[in-house]
Amino acid sequence: MERPQGLKRVASSIRIALRPDRIRLASGVILMVFLTGHLLNHALGLISLNAMEVGRDIFLALWRSVPGTILLLGAISLHIALVFYKLLRHRSYRRLSGKDILQITLGLFIPPLVILHIIGTRVAHEIYGLEDSYTFVLFSLWVATPTLALLQSIALIVAWIHGCLGIHFWLRLKPWYEKKFSLLYSLALILPVISLSGFINGANEVERLFADADWRDAFFARLDLPPDLIGWAYTTRDIGFLVMFAALGVLILSRLYWTIRFRRRKVNAITYPDEKIVLAAPGLSILEASQLGNIPHASVCGGRGRCSTCRVRIMEGWDKLNPPSDKEIAVLRRVGAPEGTRLACQSVPTGDVSVIPLLPTTATVRQAFNQPAYLQGQEREIAILFADLRAFTKFSEQKLPYDVVFVINQYFRHMGEAIEENGGHLDKFIGDGVMALFGLSENSKTASRMALNAARSMANELEIMNENLKTDLPSPLKIGIGIHVGQVIVGQMGYGSATSITAIGDPVNTASRLESLTKEYASQLIFSDKVAKFAEDDFSELRHESVDIRGRVEPLGIYIVKDARRLPYFTV
Repeated sequence: MERPQGLKRVASSIRIALRPDRIRLASGVILMVFLTGHLLNHALGLISLNAMEVGRDIFLALWRSVPGTILLLGAISLHIALVFYKLLRHRSYRRLSGKDILQITLGLFIPPLVILHIIGTRVAHEIYGLEDSYTFVLFSLWVATPTLALLQSIALIVAWIHGCLGIHFWLRLKPWYEKKFSLLYSLALILPVISLSGFINGANEVERLFADADWRDAFFARLDLPPDLIGWAYTTRDIGFLVMFAALGVLILSRLYWTIRFRRRKVNAITYPDEKIVLAAPGLSILEASQLGNIPHASVCGGRGRCSTCRVRIMEGWDKLNPPSDKEIAVLRRVGAPEGTRLACQSVPTGDVSVIPLLPTTATVRQAFNQPAYLQGQEREIAILFADLRAFTKFSEQKLPYDVVFVINQYFRHMGEAIEENGGHLDKFIGDGVMALFGLSENSKTASRMALNAARSMANELEIMNENLKTDLPSPLKIGIGIHVGQVIVGQMGYGSATSITAIGDPVNTASRLESLTKEYASQLIFSDKVAKFAEDDFSELRHESVDIRGRVEPLGIYIVKDARRLPYFTV
C-alpha cells in the first residue's frame, strides 16, 4: 500500500511543479538571473573596457554553452508563450492594480526594444560568425547610431523594472521578505545605475580609441563585417515587428471575444454580508466581482492565487462554482482552510452564490501562510484567566501621570512574561486588568495546568515587582486572579488594527466573575471545580465552596487560594 501512496505523492508534486504559473515563474527567474549577470558585466566598464571583455568571456562561457543555450532559449520561449496564454485568458483588465498594469505594459515593451540588439549580437554570431565583443557593440550603439544607445538604455531599465516587479510579487509572500525588503530594494536601485555608468564609461573609451585612425582600420579589418549584415538585421527586425503586431492583434481580438461571449449570458448575483449584492458578468471571479462592486476584499498577491488572503466561505451556491484547481487546493491546504472555503480569485460562478470574506481588508502577508484553524473561528475548550490589580485607582489618584504609566507598564510586562512563559496567549489588557487564554492548541488538562502555573508565576512576579518598586509604592500592589475552563468560540476578531485573537462565551464571563470574587474572599486566586478536575491534582487542602454566579443557573464549585505562590508547579 505504501508504494502506490508514494507514487501518488510524487505524481502530485510533479503536477504542481508543472503548473503553468510555476513554469512561468521559473522561466522568469532564469531570465532575471541572465539580466542580472548582463548588468554586472556592464558595470565592469567602470574599471575598463578590457574588464568588460574579460567579464563577457566568463558570462558567455555559461550562457553560450549547450546547456546554457537550451536553458536560456527555453526560458525565453516558455515565458513569452505562457504570458501570452495568460493574457489571452484574462477576461478583464479594468480591475487590475496599478502595479500589475505597469508590469504588463513594461513586459509588452521589452520585445520591440531588444529585438534588434538580440539580432545584432547572438543571432548574427550564430549565422555569420560575428564576434559580438563589447568593443563592437559599444561602437555600434554609441559611435555609429547614438539613438540606439538611448533605446538600449531604456530597454535595460524597462526590462529590469519588469523583472523586479515580478520578483517582488513572488517574494512578498515569503515570511523573511519584509525584513530583507530594504536591502533588496537598495540593490535593485543600485545595479542599473552602476550598469549604465559602466556602459557609458566603456563607450567613452571606445569613442576615444575610434578617434585613432590606425586603431579604427585595424578594428574594421578584424571585424570583417559581411556586406549584407546590416540589411539582413533590419529586415529580420521588421519581420519580428510584424509578428509582434499580429500577436497584439490577437490580444485585442481576445478582448472582443470575451466581451461578446459574456454579454450574451445572464449576470450572476453574488451576495455578501449585510445583504450587499453585486451583479457580475459571467466569467468574472468572485474577487473581480468584489472589486466591481467596491466590496472591500483582501488580496495580497493581486489575484494570482498564491496568498490565500482573498479566501471566502461559500454559504450558498457551491455547485455553481468551477471546480478548484490543483493550485487552489495546494494553497488552501497550506493555510489549513476548513471545508467550504474557496479562493475568491480562483472561483468563477456560473450562477448565484452567497459568500463571506474570511480575512479583513487589512490582511498582510502573514495571513498568507499556514495558521492555526482557530483563527478563522472555532469552538474549543480552553482555560481563561482574568487578573486585576487591587486599589490601583486610588494609587493612580495620588501619583503623577508619569509615575502611573511607569508602574502600570512594569505590571503589564511582569504579568505578560509570566503568562507567555507558561504557554498562555495574552488576549488583552483592560485598564489595569489582564485577560489570557490557555490551550488554544492543547487539550483541557494541559490548558488548566498551564493556567494554574501562570497564576503561580504571576504571584511571584508581583512579589518581585513590589520589591523592586517598594520605594515608589505607598503599599505593596495586590492582585486578584480568576480561572475557569469551558467551551468557547475562539477566533481572530475585531476591526482594522484592533483585530486580535480572542474568545467569547459564557466561560469567559465566569472567569471574570471569579476574579471579582477574590475581593470578597480576600484571596489572590479563585479557580473553578472544572479547572481542578482537568488539572488532576489533590486540592483537598484548599478552601472549597459553592457559589452562585450571575448568568449561571447552577452553583459553581470554587477553590480559594490565599497566596498563589504556594501552588505546586504542574507538569504539562
